Amino acid sequence: MAFQVFYRKWRPQTLAEIVGQEQVTQTLSNALKSGRVSHAYLFYGPRGTGKTSTGRILAKAVNCLTNGKGEPCNACEICRAITEGRALDVIEIDAASNRGIDEIRDLREKVNYAPNQARHKVYIIDEVHMLTKEASNALLKTLEEPPPYVIFILATTEVHKVLPTILSRCQRFDFRRISQADVVSKLTHICSAEGIHIEPEGLRLIAKSATGSLRDAENLLEQLTTYYGTEVELRQVQAILGITGDERAKELIRHIVNNDISAGVSTINSVNSDGLDLRQFNREVVEYLRELLLIKTGSEEAVDLTADDIAELKELAARTSLAQILKAIKLFGQLEIGFDNYSTLPLELALVDCASPLVEERESPATPPEYQPPQPVKEVSPPKQQPVKPKSAGVPKVEPLKAESIPAASPELHNEIERLRLNWRQVIEQAPENAKRTPAIAILRSAGVKPVAIEGDTVVLAFRYPIHKEKMETAENQQVVKETISNFLGHPCQVRCIYEPEDNHLVEAAKRIGAQITSVEEK
Repeated sequence: MAFQVFYRKWRPQTLAEIVGQEQVTQTLSNALKSGRVSHAYLFYGPRGTGKTSTGRILAKAVNCLTNGKGEPCNACEICRAITEGRALDVIEIDAASNRGIDEIRDLREKVNYAPNQARHKVYIIDEVHMLTKEASNALLKTLEEPPPYVIFILATTEVHKVLPTILSRCQRFDFRRISQADVVSKLTHICSAEGIHIEPEGLRLIAKSATGSLRDAENLLEQLTTYYGTEVELRQVQAILGITGDERAKELIRHIVNNDISAGVSTINSVNSDGLDLRQFNREVVEYLRELLLIKTGSEEAVDLTADDIAELKELAARTSLAQILKAIKLFGQLEIGFDNYSTLPLELALVDCASPLVEERESPATPPEYQPPQPVKEVSPPKQQPVKPKSAGVPKVEPLKAESIPAASPELHNEIERLRLNWRQVIEQAPENAKRTPAIAILRSAGVKPVAIEGDTVVLAFRYPIHKEKMETAENQQVVKETISNFLGHPCQVRCIYEPEDNHLVEAAKRIGAQITSVEEK
């Protein structure tokens, strides 16, 4: 016998062999036993879940020479012909490549011809949603009143694109994604029959990667055996699937929970130094965060991990808040499309925001106030005092005190830096569209960056973390930031970066009463 790929070789041949679709197979089995088979069915569901296989089994069942009212025997001439794809009365049409009205008109003409050998002529139309509107309309009348010996089986992955008038003429069955447990069970059976030795954890990873498609899982299993032979190790499964399997994904989550930014940055850079795929590493971080979320919310039964891993998650969940987990999932979950030449910067920025949840609340109000020009300080009249009578001619007269505002050395610069500070979020949002996806803008969005002074035509930016300061000082990032700030201020400016690890509360207090920074010492 000619070689067959796994998904064809192990295609189910009876309704009982269909994996994970009991709600469909039981209904069809009952219909066959009672002789109440409909003239038109619509099978809807994700790829690789058994729609076409079920259609072929149904075609065999209604035409089986041995039974005819139940499971096919798969031994009679008709059953074997349908299995081998040579039955003239079972016609499979790919609507993706035969989608026009001419093809459907041809179908309508041939429908009127009686079957050659079988009792029923069965049309299996795959991806029926791909038919043109004209072709769909041409199919309607035939679907509504077909000859008594014709059965239509329509299959689709996008039922919302099928005309409602077609849906109303069919019995609809929804095929769901196959559970990991069912996929693993099927793969285990295939491995046993094919003499393949693979660890259960490896099969679980294959099932997880297939996302509910048994056909995809069978293809992955065959790919592994083609490359590695019949002895497949877990690390080889991870290599084929692109899974790092690296414990540093869990390690990074522990650093986030511990608010240890320094250790977290070291972990990210060690992953990058070892040449691991940062995209895949980030996906594993997000998946581990999801499992941590499930544990934190009391949904332990939904976590498919070992007892030791669940115990570790519970210990982490006890030391963090639900808000921090949600924030981490949102930040790392949005990094999938944000990598630029596998830069570690997006991961580092997400880490900083997650591991320092109080920084943003302290430094940046949720809704920054609109800029208001500083109002002149009104002169306050002092209380009336009686003039002090001199005791002698040599004692000077005491004049009343006058309250005065603290003089500003340069009001223009003072107003400009205040406008920049109060509207910092607006500065970032007004950046040119082509700059918004650059690492420079990502750094500016960090809670640890703020404008602190203007020296001539130079804006001084303070950075809480030295790694951000170093990255911002590259020529490319400097150019983006200069253009962004200049665009907001309305005149060209330069940018200077300084490292300021902590707030100087005395300086902040002095600035609130009118003082201004005249120079900044770079650390």
